[in-house]
Amino acid sequence: MKGLFLSDGIVSFPSALPLPVPDKDEALIKVHRSGICGTDINMVRGYKHEFRGCLGHEFVGTVVGLGEKSEPSSHEWLHKRVVGEINIPCYACAICQQQGIIRRNHCPQRKCLGILNKSGAHAEFLCLPVRNLFHVPPTISDRTAVFVEPLAAACRIVEAAILRAGQRVAILGDGKLGLLVAEVLGRYPDITVTLIGKHPSKMQLVQHLVRTTVAADVADVTDAFDVVVEATGSAEGFTSACNLTRPLGTVILKTTCAASSPFPASLLVVKELNVIGSRCGPFQAAIDFLVKHQLSMDKYITAEIHADRISDAWEQAQVPGSLKVQIVFESTVDSAM
Repeated sequence: MKGLFLSDGIVSFPSALPLPVPDKDEALIKVHRSGICGTDINMVRGYKHEFRGCLGHEFVGTVVGLGEKSEPSSHEWLHKRVVGEINIPCYACAICQQQGIIRRNHCPQRKCLGILNKSGAHAEFLCLPVRNLFHVPPTISDRTAVFVEPLAAACRIVEAAILRAGQRVAILGDGKLGLLVAEVLGRYPDITVTLIGKHPSKMQLVQHLVRTTVAADVADVTDAFDVVVEATGSAEGFTSACNLTRPLGTVILKTTCAASSPFPASLLVVKELNVIGSRCGPFQAAIDFLVKHQLSMDKYITAEIHADRISDAWEQAQVPGSLKVQIVFESTVDSAM
C-alpha cells in the first residue's frame, strides 16, 4: 500500500508497504482521506524523534475488516464510515482505572496514532481499536470529517470548563488550529473572543464569529485578556501569550513543536498566571458541533492531492500560509452540506 513513512527522522513515500493486520478488537480501516497536521511536520523536525511508521492522525475511512477473535458486537462496525480517537490506552494501569478524560489522554502506556508506537493515517489502510471509533453521520462530508480530530482538540477547551461568562478571550495564532478554536469559542455564549494573527486573509474566514486583530508583533497589542489560547505553532508563542494575559489570568497552551520554548518564569510569577496544557478532545462533541451548526470545513482546505502524488501533498503542507492539505486515498461521492 501507499503511505507517508517516517524512519530515523527521514520521510519517504513507499508504494509497497505491507497491509496492517488488526489485533483482537481492532478494526482494519480503508482510509478515504487524511489531513496533514502541524504535528506531522514537527515529527520530522524532531518531536517524538523515535517514531517509525506512517505519520498522520486526522482521517476518515470505512471499516473493511476486524481482528481475529473480535467480540461479536464489533461486527456492527463493518462497512461503517468512521473517524477515530488517536490515543489508545492500555485499560489496565492505575490511570486507566480512573476512566474519563485522564484515561483518554494520559495513560502512561498509551499508543498514539501516527505519533507514538502506532502507524498512522497517511496510508491506504490503518488499524484502530473498535472502541476508538465514531460513526460519521451522512450529513458530514469526507472533506469535513477529516477535521473532527483537530476540531475535537478545540472542543477540549470547552470540555475543560475554564471559560466563564463575561471573560475576554484571545486566540493567539491564525493557523489551522487557531481558526478551529475560533470556530468553537466564537459560538460559546457570553464571552468576547479576539483572534490575533498576521494574515488578514485567514482571519476573514472567522470574522463573522470573533473580533480580529492583525499584529506583526504581539507587543503592538495593548489589551490584556482573561484567557489566552496559545495556538501559534512556535516556541516563542508561550511568552507572547503570557504578555497578553492579565494578572491572575489563564494561558491555555495548544502548541506542540520540536523546538524548546523559552520559559517566562518572571512573567508567570509576577503576574500569578495559571498555565493549562490542552491536547486531545472529545470526538463526539466535535461531531455534534458539526451537525448542529451544519458546518462545512471546505474553506480551510488549501489542497486535495491524490495519494499517487503524496510527496506533492507533503511539500504543499509545508508551504508558509497553507491551511489544511488533504491526501485523497479513495475518491468518494461527498454528501453536500
